Amino acid sequence: MTVIERREVALVDLLDRLLAGGVVITGDLTLRIADVDLVRIDLNALISSVNAQVPAPWGGLE
Repeated sequence: MTVIERREVALVDLLDRLLAGGVVITGDLTLRIADVDLVRIDLNALISSVNAQVPAPWGGLE
């Protein structure tokens, strides 16, 4: 059995690391009553930081 060193990470550091690489979030939500689909929602999100190498999609608004 090996011992893994425990390291505390601040939430800000975690968010900084995630935004530096980018995060993709996807999901499906279905509201169903009596085996009848009433509402279906597909969720897609791309969260990333914007810098000089990857300009903002609306560009030119400097």
